[in-house]
Amino acid sequence: MNKIDVIGLGFGDLSSITLGAYRKITSAKKIFLRTADHPIVEEFLAEGVLFQSFDEVYEAKDQFSEVYETIAERLIQEALSGELIVYAVPGHPMVAEKTVQLLLEHGPKRGIEIRIEGSPSFLDVAFSKLGIDPIDGFALLDGADLSVDQLHPNQHLLIGQVYDRFIASDIKLSLMEVYPDDYEIYLLDALGVEGKEQIVRIPLWELDRQTIFSNLTALYIPPTQAERILYRRFDFLADIIATLRSPGGCPWDQKQTHHSLRPYLIEETYEFLEALDEEDPDAMAEELGDILLQILLHSQIASEQGHFSIQDVVEHLTSKMIRRHPHVFGEKEASNAEQVVQNWEEIKKEEKVSAGKPVSSSILDRIPKTMPSLLQAYEQNKRAARVGFDWERLEEIVEKLQEELQEFLQAPTDLDREKEMGDLFFTLISISRFAKIHPELALQKAISKFDQRFRYVEEQANQRSIKLNEATVEEMNQWWDEAKSKEM
Repeated sequence: MNKIDVIGLGFGDLSSITLGAYRKITSAKKIFLRTADHPIVEEFLAEGVLFQSFDEVYEAKDQFSEVYETIAERLIQEALSGELIVYAVPGHPMVAEKTVQLLLEHGPKRGIEIRIEGSPSFLDVAFSKLGIDPIDGFALLDGADLSVDQLHPNQHLLIGQVYDRFIASDIKLSLMEVYPDDYEIYLLDALGVEGKEQIVRIPLWELDRQTIFSNLTALYIPPTQAERILYRRFDFLADIIATLRSPGGCPWDQKQTHHSLRPYLIEETYEFLEALDEEDPDAMAEELGDILLQILLHSQIASEQGHFSIQDVVEHLTSKMIRRHPHVFGEKEASNAEQVVQNWEEIKKEEKVSAGKPVSSSILDRIPKTMPSLLQAYEQNKRAARVGFDWERLEEIVEKLQEELQEFLQAPTDLDREKEMGDLFFTLISISRFAKIHPELALQKAISKFDQRFRYVEEQANQRSIKLNEATVEEMNQWWDEAKSKEM
């Protein structure tokens, strides 16, 4: 079998490389370096070791992913000639070396054995210099491909591949999503390289103002238990709710059940909708937090009962979103919202069949009976229209509304009037749905408008020392019109 020996060059000079790695490099006939920009290279040159580097690939390609793929493919092509290839990389081959991962993935498939000869990486010297015990919680991250989701502030974080100020700037912006601007971090360069090593402690906001960036630069972010940082973590919040429910926690939270919490979920939802109508982002964020509190409380109660946890809730939602969006995560197509809805309904049916659950015999099934009547009627309208049971023109529904109004006015008994009033409401909801206006939102705006205008009427009467029930209709109408004109 053709072979590639992947050798680690260690973190510094010849003293940081293993004896086995040294012997393989000095005896090899064909040596490739990922980069010649490493402190040990000059020492090998002095010993007469010849090599080829891939530094020109970095200059020719725009993306690091393209660089790594090109290097791996060239090495595989060289190995297919039958000659033993030595490929040397900085540090340890299994630490932050994407080209090695590509060789391990593709080499065996093409008949090439990949053999690893390690040497100490910069992690070894970093743990020693910084006094880090990785068992306390540690992550090594790629600065060129960093996301906020990778940042866990209760762990030791080392960020490698901090080549220049541009990458440092991107890293700073990501870190500022989690840490305060003045959080102290450590800029590390050439760790373990005698005469060149630098460890600089700086506030986060100064990161991209530094000048000591090279292929040997990394960052260390110390762990923290600071509340101002952990308060933004979902897992920290979940732990808070568990603590409130635990022995020694809060008596009110401890006694809650799914049923006792029911009115709060409804209440918080309506408070969010009010904040939305008022276009108040701060209030929206606060009210969404209150809704999230209800979700976490229900999940914690269920977890204590052995039914499900918040992780199960997240898993179910994630799985559903991926399954029901095959036009995004699969091979189906959907060019408009109507096709998305159609796909969604088809997938729901397939899921029920696969789970052995009975498929609903009516499209009106599973409309919650606990919904307010207005929303139930709207949902019935919407589902019926989805299968073509709908009006063709808005004018037809308006004619139906006039017909229902006449029937209400001509109803002979209170019971008949009640029935006809229901028909009036239902027809109005049909108009709303046909016009793509949500009736609940429309009614909420009308309620808010009435509230503001009527409070103005009360205020005007109070300023004139008139009891409202003693004001004339003409006076109240005048104040009402004044309130209305102030809205324009």
